[in-house]
Amino acid sequence: MFNRLKEDIQCVFDRDPAARTTLEVLTNYPGIHAITMHRFAHWLWNANFKWLGRQVSTTSRWLTGIEIHPGALIGRRFFIDHGMGVVIGETAQIGDDVTLYHGVTLGGTSWQKGKRHPTLADNVVVGAGAKVLGPILIGAGARIGSNAVVVSEVPEGATVVGIPGRVVQKRPQEDDKRTQFAKKIGFDAYGSTKDMPDPVAHAFNSMLDHIEAMDNQMKSMCEAIKILGAEIDEELLLKLIDCKVNPLDNSEENSQKKPSQKTTENL
Repeated sequence: MFNRLKEDIQCVFDRDPAARTTLEVLTNYPGIHAITMHRFAHWLWNANFKWLGRQVSTTSRWLTGIEIHPGALIGRRFFIDHGMGVVIGETAQIGDDVTLYHGVTLGGTSWQKGKRHPTLADNVVVGAGAKVLGPILIGAGARIGSNAVVVSEVPEGATVVGIPGRVVQKRPQEDDKRTQFAKKIGFDAYGSTKDMPDPVAHAFNSMLDHIEAMDNQMKSMCEAIKILGAEIDEELLLKLIDCKVNPLDNSEENSQKKPSQKTTENL
């Protein structure tokens, strides 16, 4: 028990720059209080003291503003920053080194018995106000942005934002130095970083890249036609980009036809 408490205190220092002393963490961090009381409530729940476990959980909610069902499975070095308004359902499962910020809900989408709450793998960060709903899996190292609503599974190392949540970034297979350092210090504020891609900007950049590729291809076509000895009006050729071309007729009759004089003059 005391070893777990030491780990919990150390993970606060690793992930919260505002933490200064052990006394401050023990007395003023509701996340530490909530997880410590949850471990006792979870032990009572598994020992079939269901009502008493729920009572400990309710008392913890009154004191900390964090509601964790005693049936929830929580791994090591779990950190809840600020904490107010966090709700963790009965069948939720949380791996090691997971971080939640205030206002996070790990909720269900069904009134049926059984698994109905999410599973968070190791090293997941869930930003403030995010809602992760249903019996879904959030892959290891994933980041859930603030106020996102996630109702489908998230792959490992992905960053999810928006309503409904959508993947905007996937971590490369081999971590770069920045990723390794971030993993080392264990801190990714509110599930987002300053260099996270903007989905709208990404769409515009993709369109610009496509236009540039088309322009380069058009220039290559003009150069190839010039090599064949034809004189091409590049401005006229660019105007033909939006023209629709009828399907080619592969009949023997059409294959023997020669271009008309008018067509040759246009070229």
